[in-house]
Amino acid sequence: MFQGSKTEKELNYRPFPFEPSSIHSVILTHAHIDHSGLLPKLVKAGFDGLIYCTAATVDLCTIMLQDSGHIQEMEVEQLNRRNRHRSHAAIEPIYTVADARAAMTQFRAVSYKEWQEGQGGLRFRFWDAGHLLGSSSVEVELTADDGPIRILFSGDVGPEHKLLEYPPDAPQNLDYVICESTYGDRERDDASQEGRRQQLRQIVSRAYHPNGALLIPSFAVERTQELLADLYALMETGKLPRSPIIIDSPLASRATAIFKRHAPSLPNGELLQKALNSQNIRFTESAEQSKAIDLIHGFHIVIAASGMCEAGRIRHRLKNWLWRDEGTVLLVGFQAEGTLGRILQDGARTVKIQGEEIVVRAAIRLLEAYSGHADATELVDWIAEREPIQSGLFLVHGEPAAIDQLKSRLSRRAPVPAIFTPKLDSEFRLTKFGAVELGPPAPLPRLSANEVGHRDWHNDYQSVILDLEDKLDQAADQKGRAVILRRIKRALQDDAV
Repeated sequence: MFQGSKTEKELNYRPFPFEPSSIHSVILTHAHIDHSGLLPKLVKAGFDGLIYCTAATVDLCTIMLQDSGHIQEMEVEQLNRRNRHRSHAAIEPIYTVADARAAMTQFRAVSYKEWQEGQGGLRFRFWDAGHLLGSSSVEVELTADDGPIRILFSGDVGPEHKLLEYPPDAPQNLDYVICESTYGDRERDDASQEGRRQQLRQIVSRAYHPNGALLIPSFAVERTQELLADLYALMETGKLPRSPIIIDSPLASRATAIFKRHAPSLPNGELLQKALNSQNIRFTESAEQSKAIDLIHGFHIVIAASGMCEAGRIRHRLKNWLWRDEGTVLLVGFQAEGTLGRILQDGARTVKIQGEEIVVRAAIRLLEAYSGHADATELVDWIAEREPIQSGLFLVHGEPAAIDQLKSRLSRRAPVPAIFTPKLDSEFRLTKFGAVELGPPAPLPRLSANEVGHRDWHNDYQSVILDLEDKLDQAADQKGRAVILRRIKRALQDDAV
Protein backbone atom coordinates (compact mmCIF):
# COMPACT_ATOMS: atom_id res chain seq x y z
CA MET A 1 0.00 0.00 0.00
CA PHE A 2 1.45 3.35 -1.06
CA GLN A 3 2.18 5.75 1.80
CA GLY A 4 3.56 9.29 1.80
CA SER A 5 2.21 12.22 -0.23
CA LYS A 6 -1.37 12.38 -1.51
CA THR A 7 -0.06 11.91 -5.05
CA GLU A 8 1.44 8.55 -4.07
CA LYS A 9 -1.51 7.46 -1.93
CA GLU A 10 -3.87 8.08 -4.85
CA LEU A 11 -2.21 5.10 -6.58
CA ASN A 12 -3.98 2.85 -4.06
CA TYR A 13 -7.28 3.70 -5.79
CA ARG A 14 -6.07 3.01 -9.33
CA PRO A 15 -6.24 -0.39 -11.08
CA PHE A 16 -3.20 -2.65 -10.80
CA PRO A 17 -0.72 -2.33 -13.70
CA PHE A 18 -1.26 -6.06 -14.47
CA GLU A 19 -4.16 -8.49 -14.64
CA PRO A 20 -4.75 -9.82 -11.08
CA SER A 21 -6.32 -13.08 -12.33
CA SER A 22 -3.07 -13.89 -14.18
CA ILE A 23 -1.06 -14.11 -10.91
CA HIS A 24 -0.50 -17.68 -9.72
CA SER A 25 0.45 -16.94 -6.10
CA VAL A 26 1.79 -14.26 -3.74
CA ILE A 27 4.79 -14.57 -1.42
CA LEU A 28 4.39 -12.10 1.47
CA THR A 29 7.42 -11.08 3.56
CA HIS A 30 5.57 -9.61 6.55
CA ALA A 31 2.37 -8.01 7.81
CA HIS A 32 3.20 -4.29 7.75
CA ILE A 33 0.57 -2.46 5.71
CA ASP A 34 3.04 -1.01 3.20
CA HIS A 35 3.71 -4.65 2.21
CA SER A 36 0.37 -6.42 2.78
CA GLY A 37 -2.14 -3.57 2.53
CA LEU A 38 -3.38 -4.07 -1.05
CA LEU A 39 -3.88 -7.84 -0.83
CA PRO A 40 -7.66 -7.54 -0.24
CA LYS A 41 -7.84 -5.28 -3.30
CA LEU A 42 -5.88 -7.89 -5.30
CA VAL A 43 -8.34 -10.63 -4.29
CA LYS A 44 -11.31 -8.37 -4.96
CA ALA A 45 -9.91 -7.66 -8.46
CA GLY A 46 -9.77 -11.35 -9.39
CA PHE A 47 -6.67 -12.97 -7.84
CA ASP A 48 -7.68 -16.45 -6.64
CA GLY A 49 -4.31 -18.05 -5.81
CA LEU A 50 -2.60 -18.67 -2.47
CA ILE A 51 -0.79 -16.07 -0.33
CA TYR A 52 2.24 -17.67 1.34
CA CYS A 53 3.71 -16.27 4.57
CA THR A 54 4.71 -17.37 8.08
CA ALA A 55 2.12 -18.35 10.71
CA ALA A 56 2.77 -15.19 12.75
CA THR A 57 2.21 -13.07 9.63
CA VAL A 58 -1.14 -14.80 9.11
CA ASP A 59 -2.09 -13.94 12.71
CA LEU A 60 -1.10 -10.28 12.32
CA CYS A 61 -2.69 -9.83 8.88
CA THR A 62 -5.95 -11.20 10.27
CA ILE A 63 -6.29 -8.09 12.46
CA MET A 64 -4.28 -5.55 10.45
CA LEU A 65 -6.08 -5.93 7.11
CA GLN A 66 -9.51 -5.73 8.73
CA ASP A 67 -8.37 -2.63 10.60
CA SER A 68 -7.14 -1.16 7.32
CA GLY A 69 -10.52 -1.86 5.70
CA HIS A 70 -12.31 -0.25 8.66
CA ILE A 71 -10.14 2.89 8.42
CA GLN A 72 -10.84 3.16 4.69
CA GLU A 73 -14.60 2.80 5.21
CA MET A 74 -14.56 5.50 7.92
CA GLU A 75 -12.36 7.93 5.99
CA VAL A 76 -14.33 7.51 2.75
CA GLU A 77 -17.60 8.06 4.63
CA GLN A 78 -16.24 11.33 6.07
CA LEU A 79 -14.83 12.41 2.70
CA ASN A 80 -18.10 11.67 0.88
CA ARG A 81 -19.96 13.73 3.49
CA ARG A 82 -17.70 16.69 2.63
CA ASN A 83 -17.94 15.93 -1.11
CA ARG A 84 -21.75 16.12 -1.00
CA HIS A 85 -21.49 19.68 0.32
CA ARG A 86 -19.10 20.54 -2.54
CA SER A 87 -21.19 18.71 -5.17
CA HIS A 88 -18.28 16.33 -5.81
CA ALA A 89 -18.80 12.71 -6.86
CA ALA A 90 -18.79 10.04 -4.16
CA ILE A 91 -15.87 7.61 -4.03
CA GLU A 92 -15.62 3.97 -2.93
CA PRO A 93 -13.14 2.64 -0.35
CA ILE A 94 -10.20 0.70 -1.76
CA TYR A 95 -11.68 -2.29 0.06
CA THR A 96 -13.90 -3.00 3.04
CA VAL A 97 -13.65 -5.07 6.21
CA ALA A 98 -15.61 -7.81 4.42
CA ASP A 99 -13.09 -7.77 1.55
CA ALA A 100 -10.23 -8.14 4.05
CA ARG A 101 -11.92 -11.12 5.70
CA ALA A 102 -12.46 -12.75 2.33
CA ALA A 103 -8.77 -12.33 1.43
CA MET A 104 -7.70 -14.16 4.59
CA THR A 105 -9.17 -17.42 3.25
CA GLN A 106 -6.34 -17.49 0.67
CA PHE A 107 -3.48 -17.22 3.20
CA ARG A 108 -1.27 -20.28 3.81
CA ALA A 109 1.21 -20.52 6.68
CA VAL A 110 4.76 -21.73 5.90
CA SER A 111 7.62 -22.45 8.30
CA TYR A 112 11.08 -20.88 8.07
CA LYS A 113 13.69 -22.68 5.94
CA GLU A 114 11.23 -25.19 4.41
CA TRP A 115 11.28 -25.28 0.61
CA GLN A 116 7.90 -24.72 -1.05
CA GLU A 117 7.26 -25.72 -4.65
CA GLY A 118 5.67 -23.12 -6.90
CA GLN A 119 4.67 -23.08 -10.54
CA GLY A 120 6.88 -23.34 -13.62
CA GLY A 121 10.06 -24.60 -11.98
CA LEU A 122 9.99 -22.10 -9.11
CA ARG A 123 10.58 -22.91 -5.46
CA PHE A 124 11.10 -20.67 -2.42
CA ARG A 125 11.75 -20.64 1.30
CA PHE A 126 11.60 -18.11 4.12
CA TRP A 127 14.43 -16.84 6.33
CA ASP A 128 13.95 -14.80 9.53
CA ALA A 129 14.45 -11.11 8.61
CA GLY A 130 14.51 -9.91 12.25
CA HIS A 131 12.22 -6.96 11.42
CA LEU A 132 8.83 -7.90 12.88
CA LEU A 133 7.10 -10.90 14.40
CA GLY A 134 6.98 -13.39 11.51
CA SER A 135 8.98 -11.23 9.10
CA SER A 136 10.93 -12.95 6.33
CA SER A 137 13.47 -12.64 3.61
CA VAL A 138 12.57 -14.85 0.64
CA GLU A 139 15.01 -17.10 -1.20
CA VAL A 140 13.71 -17.97 -4.67
CA GLU A 141 15.10 -20.56 -7.10
CA LEU A 142 14.05 -20.37 -10.75
CA THR A 143 14.69 -22.91 -13.47
CA ALA A 144 16.19 -21.23 -16.56
CA ASP A 145 17.61 -22.48 -19.86
CA ASP A 146 21.16 -21.75 -18.72
CA GLY A 147 20.76 -23.19 -15.21
CA PRO A 148 18.95 -22.30 -11.97
CA ILE A 149 18.83 -18.65 -10.90
CA ARG A 150 18.95 -17.95 -7.15
CA ILE A 151 17.35 -14.68 -5.97
CA LEU A 152 17.11 -13.32 -2.44
CA PHE A 153 14.44 -10.73 -1.72
CA SER A 154 15.36 -9.02 1.55
CA GLY A 155 11.91 -7.86 2.62
CA ASP A 156 12.57 -5.40 5.45
CA VAL A 157 15.82 -6.20 7.28
CA GLY A 158 15.88 -5.77 11.05
CA PRO A 159 18.67 -4.02 12.99
CA GLU A 160 21.30 -5.67 15.15
CA HIS A 161 19.59 -4.84 18.47
CA LYS A 162 15.84 -5.56 18.47
CA LEU A 163 14.08 -6.21 21.75
CA LEU A 164 11.61 -8.83 20.49
CA GLU A 165 13.47 -10.19 17.45
CA TYR A 166 16.48 -12.37 16.75
CA PRO A 167 19.18 -11.07 14.36
CA PRO A 168 18.33 -11.41 10.65
CA ASP A 169 19.33 -14.62 8.91
CA ALA A 170 19.71 -15.36 5.17
CA PRO A 171 21.72 -17.54 2.74
CA GLN A 172 24.87 -16.75 0.74
CA ASN A 173 26.11 -17.31 -2.82
CA LEU A 174 23.25 -15.87 -4.88
CA ASP A 175 22.77 -14.65 -8.43
CA TYR A 176 20.68 -11.63 -7.46
CA VAL A 177 19.82 -9.81 -4.24
CA ILE A 178 16.92 -7.34 -4.03
CA CYS A 179 17.54 -5.27 -0.89
CA GLU A 180 15.57 -2.62 0.96
CA SER A 181 17.28 0.73 1.62
CA THR A 182 14.97 2.61 4.01
CA TYR A 183 17.85 3.81 6.21
CA GLY A 184 20.50 3.72 3.50
CA ASP A 185 21.50 7.32 4.23
CA ARG A 186 21.66 7.37 8.02
CA GLU A 187 23.24 5.85 11.10
CA ARG A 188 21.38 5.44 14.37
CA ASP A 189 22.77 6.47 17.72
CA ASP A 190 23.58 3.69 20.16
CA ALA A 191 20.69 1.26 19.62
CA SER A 192 21.82 -1.36 22.15
CA GLN A 193 19.35 -2.16 24.90
CA GLU A 194 21.23 0.00 27.40
CA GLY A 195 21.71 2.88 24.93
CA ARG A 196 18.11 2.76 23.74
CA ARG A 197 16.68 2.84 27.26
CA GLN A 198 19.03 5.64 28.28
CA GLN A 199 17.80 7.78 25.37
CA LEU A 200 14.17 6.96 26.21
CA ARG A 201 14.72 7.82 29.89
CA GLN A 202 16.17 11.23 29.01
CA ILE A 203 13.28 12.09 26.68
CA VAL A 204 10.59 11.02 29.16
CA SER A 205 12.34 12.94 31.97
CA ARG A 206 12.49 16.11 29.85
CA ALA A 207 8.84 15.67 28.86
CA TYR A 208 7.66 15.40 32.46
CA HIS A 209 5.35 18.24 33.50
CA PRO A 210 2.76 18.07 36.31
CA ASN A 211 0.03 18.95 33.81
CA GLY A 212 1.68 17.51 30.71
CA ALA A 213 1.57 14.52 28.44
CA LEU A 214 4.00 12.58 26.27
CA LEU A 215 2.39 11.46 23.01
CA ILE A 216 4.07 8.64 21.09
CA PRO A 217 2.72 8.02 17.58
CA SER A 218 3.61 4.39 17.12
CA PHE A 219 2.96 1.46 14.83
CA ALA A 220 0.46 -0.71 16.67
CA VAL A 221 2.36 -3.89 15.88
CA GLU A 222 5.68 -4.56 17.68
CA ARG A 223 6.80 -0.92 18.14
CA THR A 224 4.09 -0.40 20.76
CA GLN A 225 5.00 -3.64 22.53
CA GLU A 226 8.74 -2.72 22.55
CA LEU A 227 8.00 0.68 24.06
CA LEU A 228 5.78 -0.88 26.72
CA ALA A 229 8.51 -3.32 27.73
CA ASP A 230 11.21 -0.63 27.94
CA LEU A 231 9.02 1.88 29.81
CA TYR A 232 8.04 -0.86 32.25
CA ALA A 233 11.71 -1.81 32.80
CA LEU A 234 12.70 1.83 33.44
CA MET A 235 9.83 2.41 35.88
CA GLU A 236 10.29 -0.93 37.64
CA THR A 237 13.97 -0.14 38.33
CA GLY A 238 13.20 3.38 39.53
CA LYS A 239 14.91 5.14 36.61
CA LEU A 240 11.61 6.80 35.75
CA PRO A 241 8.70 7.70 38.06
CA ARG A 242 5.76 5.36 37.66
CA SER A 243 3.21 7.12 35.43
CA PRO A 244 0.03 6.06 33.63
CA ILE A 245 0.73 4.59 30.17
CA ILE A 246 -2.34 4.45 27.92
CA ILE A 247 -2.39 2.40 24.73
CA ASP A 248 -5.01 4.26 22.71
CA SER A 249 -5.43 1.83 19.82
CA PRO A 250 -7.84 -1.10 19.45
CA LEU A 251 -5.45 -2.56 16.85
CA ALA A 252 -2.55 -2.38 19.32
CA SER A 253 -4.71 -4.20 21.88
CA ARG A 254 -5.41 -7.04 19.47
CA ALA A 255 -1.80 -7.12 18.27
CA THR A 256 -0.58 -7.30 21.87
CA ALA A 257 -2.73 -10.39 22.42
CA ILE A 258 -0.94 -12.03 19.46
CA PHE A 259 2.46 -11.06 20.86
CA LYS A 260 1.45 -12.47 24.23
CA ARG A 261 0.57 -15.76 22.53
CA HIS A 262 3.94 -15.87 20.74
CA ALA A 263 5.93 -14.55 23.76
CA PRO A 264 7.49 -17.92 24.72
CA SER A 265 9.33 -18.01 21.37
CA LEU A 266 10.49 -14.37 21.49
CA PRO A 267 13.65 -12.94 23.04
CA ASN A 268 12.56 -10.85 26.07
CA GLY A 269 9.09 -12.38 25.84
CA GLU A 270 8.97 -12.76 29.64
CA LEU A 271 9.67 -9.04 30.11
CA LEU A 272 6.80 -8.20 27.75
CA GLN A 273 4.43 -10.44 29.69
CA LYS A 274 5.37 -8.72 32.97
CA ALA A 275 4.82 -5.30 31.40
CA LEU A 276 1.35 -6.29 30.18
CA ASN A 277 0.38 -7.25 33.73
CA SER A 278 1.56 -3.94 35.20
CA GLN A 279 -1.10 -1.86 36.98
CA ASN A 280 -0.13 1.45 35.37
CA ILE A 281 -0.56 0.20 31.79
CA ARG A 282 -4.07 0.58 30.37
CA PHE A 283 -5.66 -0.17 27.00
CA THR A 284 -8.59 1.74 25.49
CA GLU A 285 -11.12 0.02 23.27
CA SER A 286 -14.22 2.19 22.81
CA ALA A 287 -14.35 5.70 21.39
CA GLU A 288 -15.68 6.88 24.78
CA GLN A 289 -12.61 5.49 26.56
CA SER A 290 -10.39 7.22 24.03
CA LYS A 291 -12.12 10.58 24.45
CA ALA A 292 -11.82 10.26 28.24
CA ILE A 293 -8.01 10.43 27.93
CA ASP A 294 -8.38 14.19 27.40
CA LEU A 295 -9.82 14.43 30.95
CA ILE A 296 -6.75 12.91 32.66
CA HIS A 297 -5.00 15.19 35.17
CA GLY A 298 -1.28 14.86 35.82
CA PHE A 299 1.54 13.63 33.62
CA HIS A 300 0.73 10.61 31.46
CA ILE A 301 2.06 8.81 28.40
CA VAL A 302 -0.17 7.96 25.43
CA ILE A 303 0.92 5.51 22.72
CA ALA A 304 -1.41 5.59 19.72
CA ALA A 305 -1.46 4.67 16.04
CA SER A 306 -0.67 5.54 13.37
CA GLY A 307 3.11 5.75 13.52
CA MET A 308 3.31 8.44 10.80
CA CYS A 309 0.34 10.41 12.24
CA GLU A 310 -1.67 9.85 9.05
CA ALA A 311 -4.78 8.26 10.57
CA GLY A 312 -6.18 6.81 13.76
CA ARG A 313 -6.55 8.14 17.26
CA ILE A 314 -3.15 9.84 17.42
CA ARG A 315 -4.56 12.68 15.29
CA HIS A 316 -7.16 13.44 17.98
CA ARG A 317 -4.46 13.42 20.67
CA LEU A 318 -2.28 15.72 18.56
CA LYS A 319 -5.15 18.18 18.07
CA ASN A 320 -5.51 18.32 21.84
CA TRP A 321 -1.80 18.70 22.70
CA LEU A 322 0.26 20.16 19.86
CA TRP A 323 -0.69 23.74 20.79
CA ARG A 324 0.35 23.29 24.45
CA ASP A 325 3.81 24.10 25.78
CA GLU A 326 3.55 21.28 28.32
CA GLY A 327 3.10 18.62 25.65
CA THR A 328 5.80 16.48 24.01
CA VAL A 329 5.53 14.35 20.86
CA LEU A 330 8.05 11.53 20.48
CA LEU A 331 8.51 10.10 16.97
CA VAL A 332 9.93 6.57 17.19
CA GLY A 333 9.88 5.35 13.61
CA PHE A 334 10.55 6.26 10.01
CA GLN A 335 8.39 9.15 8.80
CA ALA A 336 7.75 9.05 5.05
CA GLU A 337 8.05 12.27 3.04
CA GLY A 338 4.74 14.12 2.88
CA THR A 339 3.22 12.57 6.02
CA LEU A 340 2.15 14.62 9.04
CA GLY A 341 4.83 12.86 11.11
CA ARG A 342 7.55 13.98 8.68
CA ILE A 343 6.16 17.54 8.59
CA LEU A 344 6.38 17.68 12.41
CA GLN A 345 9.84 16.12 12.35
CA ASP A 346 10.99 18.79 9.88
CA GLY A 347 10.02 21.56 12.33
CA ALA A 348 6.66 22.89 11.10
CA ARG A 349 5.35 25.76 13.23
CA THR A 350 1.73 25.17 12.21
CA VAL A 351 -0.04 22.12 10.76
CA LYS A 352 -3.52 21.25 9.58
CA ILE A 353 -5.32 18.28 11.12
CA GLN A 354 -8.78 17.37 9.83
CA GLY A 355 -9.05 20.83 8.25
CA GLU A 356 -8.17 22.67 11.47
CA GLU A 357 -5.03 24.81 11.78
CA ILE A 358 -2.95 23.93 14.86
CA VAL A 359 -0.02 25.98 16.14
CA VAL A 360 2.86 23.69 17.19
CA ARG A 361 4.09 24.64 20.66
CA ALA A 362 4.71 21.12 21.96
CA ALA A 363 8.28 19.78 21.89
CA ILE A 364 8.93 17.38 19.00
CA ARG A 365 11.50 14.67 19.76
CA LEU A 366 12.95 11.92 17.58
CA LEU A 367 14.23 8.53 18.74
CA GLU A 368 15.36 6.26 15.91
CA ALA A 369 16.69 3.49 18.17
CA TYR A 370 13.30 1.74 17.90
CA SER A 371 13.28 1.56 14.14
CA GLY A 372 12.67 -1.90 12.75
CA HIS A 373 15.04 -1.20 9.86
CA ALA A 374 18.78 -1.82 9.66
CA ASP A 375 20.76 1.43 9.32
CA ALA A 376 23.28 2.11 6.54
CA THR A 377 26.20 0.22 8.11
CA GLU A 378 23.98 -2.73 9.02
CA LEU A 379 22.60 -2.89 5.47
CA VAL A 380 26.12 -2.88 4.00
CA ASP A 381 27.11 -5.65 6.44
CA TRP A 382 23.97 -7.66 5.63
CA ILE A 383 24.71 -7.46 1.90
CA ALA A 384 28.36 -8.40 2.48
CA GLU A 385 27.22 -11.53 4.33
CA ARG A 386 25.21 -12.60 1.26
CA GLU A 387 28.31 -12.67 -0.97
CA PRO A 388 29.24 -13.85 -3.44
CA ILE A 389 26.48 -12.10 -5.42
CA GLN A 390 27.14 -13.23 -8.95
CA SER A 391 25.00 -11.13 -11.29
CA GLY A 392 23.47 -8.06 -9.65
CA LEU A 393 22.15 -6.17 -6.63
CA PHE A 394 18.89 -4.20 -6.74
CA LEU A 395 18.28 -1.40 -4.20
CA VAL A 396 14.57 -0.74 -3.53
CA HIS A 397 12.15 0.42 -0.80
CA GLY A 398 13.78 3.74 0.06
CA GLU A 399 13.60 7.44 -0.69
CA PRO A 400 15.87 8.55 -3.55
CA ALA A 401 18.54 10.04 -1.25
CA ALA A 402 18.72 6.85 0.81
CA ILE A 403 19.08 4.65 -2.27
CA ASP A 404 21.72 6.93 -3.81
CA GLN A 405 23.85 7.05 -0.67
CA LEU A 406 23.64 3.30 -0.10
CA LYS A 407 24.64 2.71 -3.73
CA SER A 408 27.60 5.08 -3.28
CA ARG A 409 28.76 3.13 -0.21
CA LEU A 410 28.41 -0.21 -1.95
CA SER A 411 30.09 0.97 -5.18
CA ARG A 412 33.32 1.40 -3.25
CA ARG A 413 33.26 -2.33 -2.51
CA ALA A 414 34.55 -4.59 -5.31
CA PRO A 415 32.54 -7.86 -4.95
CA VAL A 416 29.14 -6.69 -6.31
CA PRO A 417 29.25 -6.82 -10.14
CA ALA A 418 26.32 -4.45 -10.88
CA ILE A 419 24.02 -2.27 -8.76
CA PHE A 420 20.56 -1.35 -10.06
CA THR A 421 18.21 1.30 -8.65
CA PRO A 422 14.84 0.61 -10.32
CA LYS A 423 12.08 3.21 -10.39
CA LEU A 424 8.35 2.60 -9.96
CA ASP A 425 7.16 0.15 -12.66
CA SER A 426 10.67 -0.64 -13.91
CA GLU A 427 10.92 -4.06 -15.55
CA PHE A 428 14.00 -6.30 -15.89
CA ARG A 429 14.85 -9.62 -17.52
CA LEU A 430 17.16 -11.70 -15.30
CA THR A 431 19.62 -14.22 -16.70
CA LYS A 432 22.58 -16.08 -15.25
CA PHE A 433 24.83 -13.53 -16.94
CA GLY A 434 23.18 -10.27 -15.94
CA ALA A 435 20.02 -8.17 -15.79
CA VAL A 436 18.60 -6.26 -18.76
CA GLU A 437 16.18 -3.37 -18.18
CA LEU A 438 13.13 -3.42 -20.43
CA GLY A 439 11.04 -0.42 -21.45
CA PRO A 440 7.84 -0.20 -19.40
CA PRO A 441 4.69 -1.06 -21.37
CA ALA A 442 2.20 1.79 -21.91
CA PRO A 443 0.69 3.48 -19.94
CA LEU A 444 3.45 2.93 -17.34
CA PRO A 445 5.13 4.36 -15.36
CA ARG A 446 2.23 5.51 -13.19
CA LEU A 447 4.31 8.29 -11.58
CA SER A 448 7.44 10.09 -12.71
CA ALA A 449 10.62 9.62 -10.68
CA ASN A 450 10.36 13.07 -9.08
CA GLU A 451 6.86 12.28 -7.76
CA VAL A 452 7.96 9.23 -5.75
CA GLY A 453 9.37 9.72 -2.25
CA HIS A 454 8.97 13.51 -2.34
CA ARG A 455 6.60 16.15 -1.03
CA ASP A 456 3.91 16.92 -3.60
CA TRP A 457 1.84 19.97 -4.56
CA HIS A 458 -0.68 19.17 -1.80
CA ASN A 459 2.09 19.60 0.80
CA ASP A 460 3.35 22.77 -0.90
CA TYR A 461 -0.18 24.20 -1.08
CA GLN A 462 -0.79 23.65 2.63
CA SER A 463 2.61 25.19 3.39
CA VAL A 464 1.78 28.31 1.34
CA ILE A 465 -1.63 28.67 3.03
CA LEU A 466 -0.09 28.37 6.50
CA ASP A 467 2.69 30.84 5.62
CA LEU A 468 0.11 33.30 4.28
CA GLU A 469 -1.98 33.02 7.44
CA ASP A 470 1.18 33.58 9.49
CA LYS A 471 2.04 36.73 7.51
CA LEU A 472 -1.51 38.07 7.90
CA ASP A 473 -1.38 37.47 11.65
CA GLN A 474 1.92 39.36 11.87
CA ALA A 475 0.67 42.34 9.84
CA ALA A 476 0.43 45.54 11.91
CA ASP A 477 -3.14 46.43 10.91
CA GLN A 478 -5.90 45.95 8.36
CA LYS A 479 -4.04 48.09 5.83
CA GLY A 480 -0.95 45.86 6.10
CA ARG A 481 -3.06 42.76 5.54
CA ALA A 482 -4.69 44.34 2.49
CA VAL A 483 -1.23 45.02 1.00
CA ILE A 484 -0.23 41.35 1.43
CA LEU A 485 -3.43 40.14 -0.24
CA ARG A 486 -3.02 42.57 -3.16
CA ARG A 487 0.49 41.19 -3.75
CA ILE A 488 -0.88 37.65 -3.78
CA LYS A 489 -3.61 38.60 -6.28
CA ARG A 490 -1.07 40.38 -8.47
CA ALA A 491 1.20 37.31 -8.45
CA LEU A 492 -1.74 35.11 -9.51
CA GLN A 493 -2.68 37.50 -12.30
CA ASP A 494 0.93 37.69 -13.54
CA ASP A 495 1.13 33.89 -13.52
CA ALA A 496 -2.11 33.66 -15.54
CA VAL A 497 -0.69 36.06 -18.16
